[in-house]
Amino acid sequence: MTTTVPAPRTAGRDGHFADAVRDDASLRRFLHGLPGVDHVGVERRAATLATRSIKKESKLQALDMAISMIDLTTLEGADTPGKVRSLCAQARRPDPDHPEVPSVAAVCVYPDLAGVAVEALRGSGIAVAAVATAFPSGRSSRAVKLADTALAVEAGASEIDMVIDRGAFLTGRYGAVLDEIVAVKQACGKAHLKVILETGELAGYDDVRRASWLALLAGADVVKTSTGKVSPAATLPVVQVMLQAVRDWHRATGEHRGVKAAGGIRTAKDAVRHLVAVNEVAGPAWLTPELFRFGASSLLGDLLRQRRTQLEGHYTDRDHIGGA
Repeated sequence: MTTTVPAPRTAGRDGHFADAVRDDASLRRFLHGLPGVDHVGVERRAATLATRSIKKESKLQALDMAISMIDLTTLEGADTPGKVRSLCAQARRPDPDHPEVPSVAAVCVYPDLAGVAVEALRGSGIAVAAVATAFPSGRSSRAVKLADTALAVEAGASEIDMVIDRGAFLTGRYGAVLDEIVAVKQACGKAHLKVILETGELAGYDDVRRASWLALLAGADVVKTSTGKVSPAATLPVVQVMLQAVRDWHRATGEHRGVKAAGGIRTAKDAVRHLVAVNEVAGPAWLTPELFRFGASSLLGDLLRQRRTQLEGHYTDRDHIGGA
């Protein structure tokens, strides 16, 4: 059911698949020449992965791993500096009663609040991620999108989550999408770039594969499912297709690129299912916060409750534990 993309004719981070990106016609030919996704097979495998169980002694380790992979997120119009500081405090100490609980990977905010998060997280090792490029719609000029990115980078964000122009992608203007990602990547400087595909707006699994490869060709450090504003978002079959893309990229180039599953993952059970998929589809090397993330605002609470259940033998009520 799984397929591997043939090795490229050129190599090197700045020269990977140079023939594929030489012009618009070459890019289209490459993307439409990718192996088609076996729709039935990918959904069947996702269903099988969802039934896999983890031994009790490994459950706590899996919960801690999931916590360490979270981008704790607030992306609302009513966000305030105080709310961001509170979120950052939670990111540092997810469960104050259990200091051994790992901190989360990052706090994700709008660009104008990135500086607040940077200051609140200073010295913690927790990254500050900022959404950019006219998030969540992506409907603006490139100049505005680059200015949006620059605002976040200048405020100290170490990760940028950008959205692709879905209108351009869906009408086959792949070169325009690639050029915009390249431009944003350059504007990021040393900041890592996560490219949001908004998979709920794509036509199907073949488009998810093409969009993933397009983002990788343009230099994305991480490919991300969704803004969290569109449903469906991070379904297990979609995440599986994206994991296949980064796995095949690594096989072809030797480079590791990551995946971020964002939108709709709310329970510890869902998180563990995704970790199983990461291990079995991409491989154990991806079971790190550098290569796999959860974009979540509510997942942390259930992970903490399930963690306490493992330790104390009884379920803890939502009102008696942290978590958004």
